[in-house]
Amino acid sequence: MTPPRKILVTSALPYANGAIHLGHLVEYIQTDIWVRFQKMRGHECHYVCADDTHGTPIMLRAEKEGITPEALIARVHTEHSRDFAGFHVAFDNYHSTHSDETRHYSEDIYARLQAVDLIEARAIEQYYDPLKQMFLPDRFIKGECPMCGAKDQYGDSCEVCGAAYAPTDLKNPYSAVSGAKPELRKSEHYFFKLSDPRCQSFLRRWTRDDRLQLEAANKMQEWLGAEGENKLTDWDISRDAPYFGFQIPGTKDKYFYVWLDAPIGYMGSFQNLCARQGLDFDAFWNKDSQAELYHFIGKDILYFHALFWPAMLEHAGYRTPTSIFAHGFLTVDGQKMSKSRGTFITAESYLQQGLNPEWLRYYFAAKLNGSMEDLDLNLDDFVQRVNSDLIGKYVNIASRAAGFIAKRFNGKLMPGRQLGERFDAELPGLRESAAEIAGHFEARDYGRAVRRIMALADQVNQYTDTHQPWVLAKDPDKTEQLHYVCTMLINAFRLLTIYLKPLLPKLAHRAEEFLNIAPLRWVDAGHLLDPGHPINVYEHLMSRIEAQQIEALLAANRESLALTPEQQSQQRHAEHQQNSEDRMQETAHISIDDFAKVDLRVAKIVDAAHVEGADKLIRLSLDIGEEKPRQVFAGIKSAYDPATLIGRLTVMVANLAPRKMKFGLSEGMVLAASDESGKTGGLYLLSPDSGAMPGMKVK
Repeated sequence: MTPPRKILVTSALPYANGAIHLGHLVEYIQTDIWVRFQKMRGHECHYVCADDTHGTPIMLRAEKEGITPEALIARVHTEHSRDFAGFHVAFDNYHSTHSDETRHYSEDIYARLQAVDLIEARAIEQYYDPLKQMFLPDRFIKGECPMCGAKDQYGDSCEVCGAAYAPTDLKNPYSAVSGAKPELRKSEHYFFKLSDPRCQSFLRRWTRDDRLQLEAANKMQEWLGAEGENKLTDWDISRDAPYFGFQIPGTKDKYFYVWLDAPIGYMGSFQNLCARQGLDFDAFWNKDSQAELYHFIGKDILYFHALFWPAMLEHAGYRTPTSIFAHGFLTVDGQKMSKSRGTFITAESYLQQGLNPEWLRYYFAAKLNGSMEDLDLNLDDFVQRVNSDLIGKYVNIASRAAGFIAKRFNGKLMPGRQLGERFDAELPGLRESAAEIAGHFEARDYGRAVRRIMALADQVNQYTDTHQPWVLAKDPDKTEQLHYVCTMLINAFRLLTIYLKPLLPKLAHRAEEFLNIAPLRWVDAGHLLDPGHPINVYEHLMSRIEAQQIEALLAANRESLALTPEQQSQQRHAEHQQNSEDRMQETAHISIDDFAKVDLRVAKIVDAAHVEGADKLIRLSLDIGEEKPRQVFAGIKSAYDPATLIGRLTVMVANLAPRKMKFGLSEGMVLAASDESGKTGGLYLLSPDSGAMPGMKVK
């Protein structure tokens, strides 16, 4: 027999500046199902998480509310804990990054990295708010996009044209905090030297070592570049006072950037659990640990978890994750969650409307497949699938048999010999499928597990329809056969409950009470209930979803489009994990005439050079078949060496109005793909297929 595994599991830390919504719950439900399955298998599995509590947004929100940051994060911690519990997400420990444990490991890892010369201090120039007397993070600086001229864009990327740039590239910048015109000032910052050859070499090995899903591993190789390239840049891990966080040891006014201590919060939360339960922290985090460590995250934070985090752990002398499991984003009815449509649904409002949380757990599970694909909550399908699968198939089995057992057989199953071979012959695959379903759960392919479970439920219901216990009950000569058929159905219901228990823990508990059995384990699929086993009186296990409940939920979450600036800011934060594809869906439907207005041309890069004084721009000279090349400034410096661009083909917008920039006239725009923020190094120029010639129209 295989010995029990030692497993530590984490979910990404929710930021303590907003409510938990259904998009967040995809991850926590996915993780909770996997953890519950592992525990049912008899493994030692610990699930920890924490609120991510540091950073400028926390400090400013607390200031606006007239309370301390500590009071704010304590209140939000209570709200988050309530919402997770409401959806049966069973953390073994839900802690806070604002803790002694997280401070200890942040300082420890920083000191260890410093000792191996992977921390460097250097002066940088950044914007400063003279009214608030604070340096401004990129997202707290706004102005006009240097590429397309759109107003009120953030300091790191444009939400209109998608361009990425430095805050210093913004036109007419202003502080989003006070409205004042920011000033450029120099400040000493601390950097983790991710560009160091030691980090590069380690990450090339680590990201190819079956730690990541295939699509994630491929993305990592793009970010790392080809052998010999050095595309990774050093990571700024410090912020200036005033800042809510941990002060960097040996400094007076420098603090650890929130993204440094957030993943270290996994360690802090587990240490807190170890202290309370007498667990061995080192057995899970030491370099030579034989335990397994898994992180469940959204694909939007893959860069931090698959590059920064393992590089920090490795060079600080700790173990690295066994695997990182990334998932996609949530849409509702095929579109980004929207307050105006009422589909930006918080966990609290879902529960307050009286909707069963296990309806959502089941639906999410039915859609999850272990990949990074996005997941859509189709509300009509949600109602139909839950009612059909859980009520019409699963619960129906117990309800059709339990009444006869209670009324006709004194609440006891058929006595005599075990069903054994007869059960397997008449309901083939029901017991044998335990290993197959377990494999799907292990691989996080819950959708496939659900399909197999419901196929088995269909088989059981066909058995019911064939034997018709309601007809047998009318014939006194068929009493023994009625008892036998109902005993078969109760045993089948018990097996299906085992398979569904990781998804539906509360429903499974009620089923266990009805069946009069101990909490079900996965190994219990190997046997049936004893002959003559007594069951309890059946009470309805789950109700149907009614369409009006969904309508009421949408109405409760529907808000006016006339949001205040503060509401808009909070909405953007809550929707941070929605990527650029989600954002585009709101304007996805255009006419062919609209598209025809955009003149896309194949362009050959005949020259490329750095732009003096610009942190993110490269000056491109583009041949599009005209008399002379066009000059375009592109915010791609973080991803490309100008020398490597000369001679390659790309695609440009040829009829974009020329824009006067401080570096010269930009006569178009090249097209590139990137993630939402454009900050993670994932920036890729579009290239036409071989054979395309400069000046060809893209249509």
